[in-house]
Amino acid sequence: MRTQVAIIGAGPSGLLLGQLLHKAGIDNVILERQTGDYVLGRIRAGILEQITVDLLHEAGVGAGVDAGGTVHHSIELVFAGTRHPIDVHGLTGGKVVTAYGQTELTRDLMQARAAAGLTTVYEAANVTPLDFDGHQPRVTYEKDGQTHTLDCDFIAGCDGYHGVSRASVKDSITEYERHYPFGWLGVLADVPPVSPHAIVYGNSERGFSLCSMRSLTRSRYYVQCPLDDKVEDWSDQRFWDELRRRLDPALAEAIVTGPTIEKSIAPLRSFVAEPMRFGRLFLAGDAAHIVPPTGAKGLNLASSDVKYLSSALIEYFRDKSPAAIDTYSERCLRRVWKAERFSWWLTSLLHRFPDTQGFGQKIQEAELDYLVSSVAASTTLAENYVGLPLELR
Repeated sequence: MRTQVAIIGAGPSGLLLGQLLHKAGIDNVILERQTGDYVLGRIRAGILEQITVDLLHEAGVGAGVDAGGTVHHSIELVFAGTRHPIDVHGLTGGKVVTAYGQTELTRDLMQARAAAGLTTVYEAANVTPLDFDGHQPRVTYEKDGQTHTLDCDFIAGCDGYHGVSRASVKDSITEYERHYPFGWLGVLADVPPVSPHAIVYGNSERGFSLCSMRSLTRSRYYVQCPLDDKVEDWSDQRFWDELRRRLDPALAEAIVTGPTIEKSIAPLRSFVAEPMRFGRLFLAGDAAHIVPPTGAKGLNLASSDVKYLSSALIEYFRDKSPAAIDTYSERCLRRVWKAERFSWWLTSLLHRFPDTQGFGQKIQEAELDYLVSSVAASTTLAENYVGLPLELR
């Protein structure tokens, strides 16, 4: 089998890349080691920057987010028992973010790909990218007991942190990593969000909290917890009680509780692999970088990688020019490190660290007070939150 672009990974970044390339008339095949149901079952990001929403429309799959997404014009910061709104819409000249679950986004992309008759090979085992340092790359994989070879012009590694793409070039990359000394206990519940048109971030002596949403009837809530906590030690009642303690009284009273339908503890870390291009193999999304979820940058950063990569490949096949391909890694990494900086800063500002005692807590509160009382500081937060502009050249 032959294609122009072999895409490894059928998550949102791989599917979005495939759809953008298809719209430009570039043939592509996606290889995924899991089943389609498994891919759809992953519950992750749900806050989309306008850049990501625009890309979905460019790919012809924007109807879902238009119909089911909820626009957020502001964020709210809770500290010292008081809530402070940040007018993101006003401070950024009208920019917003949109709440739309990754499951729904992935389903939209999968359905569009199926409707277009494009090839996706699920349950592809032992996927191996080969010869990408030359002019005739290929990918081998096993399916139904047989070994197959996919010849191609380029390989896009969209298969996440644990995927084969980054592992194939591990000896050629420099990795930067930071682990945080706490985790997030997150729950999903079919209850209306406490703040339908804003994300609420909480800083308290008990630790960080976050009130987010997936829709107007499904909410996503988090509290900071020790890394050695066990999910089974957190009953629904314990979680709701703890969340309330970390918010202002009015918001705590307004929370609608109910049975949780998903509960998990996730560690937080920052990770970047440099470079992101190796001959005719490109890394995109979590294969190249991980950010703490505090700033809601993971899926959006993957989307910007996809925009850079799809534009570069379109230019190559349309104009026979490798210029954008040659600068892909550099352009991506400039944006990656800015997102890493923002995510690190927001994480440091809102969480309780082991050394955040007395003085450290007061410093956090002083910085938060400055943040909500300074237009310049609030604008910096807002413009990073909605997403910095793409640098296409």
